[in-house]
Amino acid sequence: MARVRYGARTEAEITAAGASGSQLPDIWSTGVVAVWESDPDAVAAVLPPPLGPGERPLVRAGISRVDLAGYPLGAGSVAVSAVHDGVAGWYPLVMPMTHERALTGGREVFGEPKKLGEVSVERDGLVVKAFLARHGIAFVEVRGAVAGPLPLPEPAEKTDFYFKFLPAVDGQGFDADPVLVHCVRKEKVRRLEKVTGDVVLRESMYDPVADLPVRRLVEITVGEKTTDQKGRVVERVSAQALLPYIHQRYDDPRQILNGPPEGSV
Repeated sequence: MARVRYGARTEAEITAAGASGSQLPDIWSTGVVAVWESDPDAVAAVLPPPLGPGERPLVRAGISRVDLAGYPLGAGSVAVSAVHDGVAGWYPLVMPMTHERALTGGREVFGEPKKLGEVSVERDGLVVKAFLARHGIAFVEVRGAVAGPLPLPEPAEKTDFYFKFLPAVDGQGFDADPVLVHCVRKEKVRRLEKVTGDVVLRESMYDPVADLPVRRLVEITVGEKTTDQKGRVVERVSAQALLPYIHQRYDDPRQILNGPPEGSV
């Protein structure tokens, strides 16, 4: 009988797949990063407990083109500064990806808030333009001109915070208590340039980052970097405390009407 591809894999095949995934080469991306100070109350309002606000009310938009051979990928993120248990990091609100393959692993393994979207990074001489778009709305656009090279930073570790959960089958709360994930990214940079420009936030009911206005632009850069990441579950979190924020993950506006289930802890 011919091999049935939906059938069970052998133990050797499972082992080989795991080994190949742990030995990936450096994958470089070209991207624009914009950081701005926003309204402190607005930044605090989007953080589910037990996350707390960072030292400054910062928002970061990253917009990248990833150099995957034969499979170019657009990847983006809009995140706010946050702290958990003394660890400073970023809490991403939305992570547009241009391919489903990039969505699945991040959402199912780490709890990343990835969604299908449009991601564009363009450079024409010194002119740079990048945007994140979904549902026909470019809700974040970064534009400007390259002002010159910046010193390359040393390799560094950065932490992102994610909540991993599954909505309950009966529509009431979650199937199990959600978990908080610390995802540590090791980042190497091989090119970095300063950009003089601005950030445009457009109204979108699906991606309302316009609620995090640009009070003061901190920096815009364009560069090339590679990262690898490892995540770990640091604690289980209160379903009742997290449920009011579940609409961050979905486009269905009815999700906003959901309340904490009775008796949840």
